[in-house]
Amino acid sequence: MAGIGSRRKNDELIRSGAVKINGRVVTELGTKVVLSKDRVSMNGTIVSIEEKNVYILLNKPKDVITTMNDERGRETVMNYVRTKYRVFPVGRLDRNTTGVLLFTNDGEFANALIHPKFEIERVYRVTVDKTMQDDDLKKLKKGIHLEDGLAKAQTVEIVEGSKRKKILIVIREGRNREVRRMFEVLDYDVRQLDRVAFAGLTTLGVPRGKCRMLSYPEVKDLKKYLGLA
Repeated sequence: MAGIGSRRKNDELIRSGAVKINGRVVTELGTKVVLSKDRVSMNGTIVSIEEKNVYILLNKPKDVITTMNDERGRETVMNYVRTKYRVFPVGRLDRNTTGVLLFTNDGEFANALIHPKFEIERVYRVTVDKTMQDDDLKKLKKGIHLEDGLAKAQTVEIVEGSKRKKILIVIREGRNREVRRMFEVLDYDVRQLDRVAFAGLTTLGVPRGKCRMLSYPEVKDLKKYLGLA
């Protein structure tokens, strides 16, 4: 969070004796410090962390990886987030999925948003390769058996004027590729997947590839719901 390097690089710095806590060299990994009391330095330079919490919404483009960096040189979501603070994505969207993705440096807030017990709503617009059948809509609401358990849609509806090839689906879990896998089980090929809302936040007014700061009321309401206020 201080911007010095990756966890692996920092582990190497600690082992090498480059890090001091209150003037004493510490080489044991996992040594705990209290930000308000302890003085940490690396090669003689004081390490400081900006404690201001920021909250950002990105309208994620397609073909972008949700990770801090990519060893294969692929484009990541961090290329689209402009802030002086060191933020990280809240959860993940797969490479070909677009839409609402949040970023923050508030770990407690991020962990609560993705914790299953809060059942945060995720709304997706799904474009499939063929006409959606009524029986399959019922199956999505009843529950689809995946290899990691039952996946169930809270609501499912056809997008008007889409020739029954676009569906709005609401889920309250965030398992890996959950929506895509649900449709695959029903023998539909997902051509486009767009998360149009997450925790009540939408991409309205935010063009693809652009981001905005969450407003104070938005953050306050979410923290109140999560029991963090």
